[in-house]
Amino acid sequence: MSDSDDWVINSGDGPETIERKMGHREIARLERAARRHEFGRPDLTELEIGKKTHRVAEVEPMDVDGVRTMTVGTIVWAALAIGMLPFLGRLEEDGRTWWLWTAVAGFGLGLIGIEYCRRRRNALRMQPGRRRLGD
Repeated sequence: MSDSDDWVINSGDGPETIERKMGHREIARLERAARRHEFGRPDLTELEIGKKTHRVAEVEPMDVDGVRTMTVGTIVWAALAIGMLPFLGRLEEDGRTWWLWTAVAGFGLGLIGIEYCRRRRNALRMQPGRRRLGD
């Protein structure tokens, strides 16, 4: 029996052997995924740090690619730039044309950010281990 066979779970393995091969963290993760929660609420774990007790929810991280966030931010910067155009004369009088140029720069950088996030999302989708069922 080689060292790599020690981690392979066979059909005749008992619960103790399976637990030793999988590890307690992997088993706990599978049990959490198998449980159904009322109203979708996750289990809470209490952690004691010093004299304080903290309640921590065991949730999976969101799979966010950033395209939507960058798009919303870019739209906001564009709306701000367009909204300041009627007041361009007043901004020039007060020496605050930099407000308009800040909004224009935010819009331009947002366009670059959208393209970056789109390319990153597409590259992640092409990786076989990262592909989700819905894609």
